[in-house]
Amino acid sequence: MGELPEGVELPLASVAIPRPSASLIISRNNFGKEEILLCHRVSEVPAFPDFWAFPGGGVSRVDRKVGEQNPDWLSHTEDPISTITLLRELVEEVGFAPDGDGSLELVDENIQNSVCEDKNAWSSFVKQNLLKIENFNSQIVAERTMPPLAPVRFTNTFHHLSIGDSKIEPRFPRGLSEFDDYKWWQPEELLNCWLKHEVRLPPPQVTLTRDIVRAINTRGNLISAFDRLSENPSKGYHILEFAPGVECLPLPTQTLPPATHTNCYVLGVSGGERIIVDPAAKSKDALDILRNKVREIESTGSEIIATIFTHKHPDHIGDLENISKIYQAPIWTSKETFKMIPKCESDRILKEGDDFKLTGKGESVSWSIIETHGHCPGHICLVGDAGIISGDNVTVIGTILVPSSDGDMNQYLEGLERIKNLNPPLLFPGHGPFSANPQRLLNRYITHRNERHMLVYNAVKNNNKELESIAKKSYEDTPDAHPALLIDQTLSHLKGHIKSENIREEGGRYYIN
Repeated sequence: MGELPEGVELPLASVAIPRPSASLIISRNNFGKEEILLCHRVSEVPAFPDFWAFPGGGVSRVDRKVGEQNPDWLSHTEDPISTITLLRELVEEVGFAPDGDGSLELVDENIQNSVCEDKNAWSSFVKQNLLKIENFNSQIVAERTMPPLAPVRFTNTFHHLSIGDSKIEPRFPRGLSEFDDYKWWQPEELLNCWLKHEVRLPPPQVTLTRDIVRAINTRGNLISAFDRLSENPSKGYHILEFAPGVECLPLPTQTLPPATHTNCYVLGVSGGERIIVDPAAKSKDALDILRNKVREIESTGSEIIATIFTHKHPDHIGDLENISKIYQAPIWTSKETFKMIPKCESDRILKEGDDFKLTGKGESVSWSIIETHGHCPGHICLVGDAGIISGDNVTVIGTILVPSSDGDMNQYLEGLERIKNLNPPLLFPGHGPFSANPQRLLNRYITHRNERHMLVYNAVKNNNKELESIAKKSYEDTPDAHPALLIDQTLSHLKGHIKSENIREEGGRYYIN
C-alpha cells in the first residue's frame, strides 16, 4: 500500500463469503429458431446498468423461511430453495409463473405487483392456488462464484427451462422492475454481438454463453446442448472477462481495505498476442494464481509480448524476482515507475499518446496511453474500445488516496476530468468490480473531491491555521476515519491550494492569499 503515510498500517479486509443466488435461462423454439431470453437492466440500477441478463436474484431470508416451512414444495427439484427464489423472481421481474404442465404462463398483473412490493406475497398466492408450482422442473446447467472483488459476492446457480414453441412474452411492472426491455437471442448471435461491443453481458454470463455455443456445436441443437451441460454442471470460478479482450485476474495483495485483491488484467484474445497489466503477485497464493494463468495462456498458443505497470505502488508491481521465474516479457511503463523496476534491453518507456496493437485470430485491438499523475508520479491509464484500465484513479469500493508525499491533488482532479471527457463505455479499476456507469462514478469522485477541496479552503478561511485543526474541520463528516489519513489527505488538499496560489504556508501555519 504505497499510498499510505509512513508508519500507518491498516488491518487487512476479509474476503466476503459468497451468498447463494439463482437465475433461469428460458429457451424456446420460435419457428425453427432456438432462442434464449435475456432482459435489459435499467440504467438506474447500481449493479450492471444497461446490461443484458437472465431473470433471477439472490436467495432471501424469506425464500429460506418458505422452504423450511413447506418442505414438500418443489422437493422433486435438484435445489428446492434456489427454485423457490427462481419462481418468486420470475413473477417479480417478468410476470412468469409455472402453468402446471411444465411450462410457463403470464400471471395476473395485480399478483405481480403484490409480489414486487412484498416477497411474502408469493407463498401466500401459492397457498391460495393463485400461483402454481407443481410439475415445474428446471435443469441446473452451471454454477458461477463471483471472484473476491467486492464486499458482496454471490454463488449463482443457473437453471434452464424449455417452453417449447410457447409465445409467452415478459411484462415489466412499471417502476418496480430491474428490467425495461427483453429480447429472444440465438446464443451464437448473442456472443457475436458481445464480441463486437454491441451488447453488455455480466462476466458469468459471458463464459456460460460460450459454453452453450460450444455445446450446440457438439450436440447439434439447443435442447441437447443444455442436456449436455446439465450432465456435469460447470462450477466455481471461471475466466473473468470484463469485456472482449479484457480478462481480469484478481490477485490477493496487501492493499487498501475494503479491497482484498489487485486486478491484474490480461489483454488480447486466446491464441493471439497478450499483454499482462499489473501482475501484482507477491504471496505464494498470488504467485500460484499467476503461474496457472500463464500456463493457460501459453497452452492456447498465445505469446505474452509485454508486461505493463500502471504505477509504482507495491500492490501493483508485486514480487518481480519471483514473477520473472513464472514468465519473462519486456516491461512497458512510465519513466517514473521504471525507477522501481529492474530494467532490461527490451523495456519500453510509455508516455502520453503512445499506442500499441494486439493481433490474434485475424483481428487487431488497439490501446493507447494517457498520463494521470495525481495518485502518484508516472501513473498511466490504458484506453481502448472496451473502456479504460484506470489503475488507482477510481474504485467502485472504498476510496482512492492522494498521498501528500508525492501525489498531486490538482493533477488528480485533472486526470479524473480527462477520463470523464473520454466517455469510456466501461472503467476497469485497479481494485474491485468494473464500473458499468463510468460517468456516474467519475462525477461522484469529482464532486466529492472538489467539495472536500473547498472544505479545506473554508477551514483556513475561518482561521484554522494548524494542520490538525484544518483536518478536523474539513473532515467533520467522517469521524471514524483514521486520523493519520485525514491529516495526510488534508495536507494533499493544502498543497493543491498552495500550488494554485489560493493558500500560503508560513512556518507550518496556513493562510488565505
